Amino acid sequence: MYINPNIDKPIFIQIAEQLEDSIFTGTYPEETKIPSTNEISVLLNINPHTVLKGMNMLVDQEIIYKKRGLGMFVKEGAVIKIRQKRQNQFYDQYIATLLEEASKLQMSKEEIITLIERGYDHELNSN
Repeated sequence: MYINPNIDKPIFIQIAEQLEDSIFTGTYPEETKIPSTNEISVLLNINPHTVLKGMNMLVDQEIIYKKRGLGMFVKEGAVIKIRQKRQNQFYDQYIATLLEEASKLQMSKEEIITLIERGYDHELNSN
């Protein structure tokens, strides 16, 4: 886990995003314990309240939950929730912008699909 204090994004959000990514990639499977607030704060040398604020974001999103006296655990169905959230963000950040620019360029749906297929072909051939 790495926190960059030199960027505009608040540290608690960076923590939430990194924990979310670790859950999504399987580092912390569903129904397993994640590191404690104190463990993360010592690892990153930051205030435990900052870590807790990031964790509470994930609690509010129903990605993790607290077991009294045991710590925080990944909630069942968390990966699906994260995937849906990221797909929505992907649409908002990339697809909507792509369609807006394509409209300005008066591109047809077929022309857009051709460009996407060309990109896929390029990626497959470069690997």
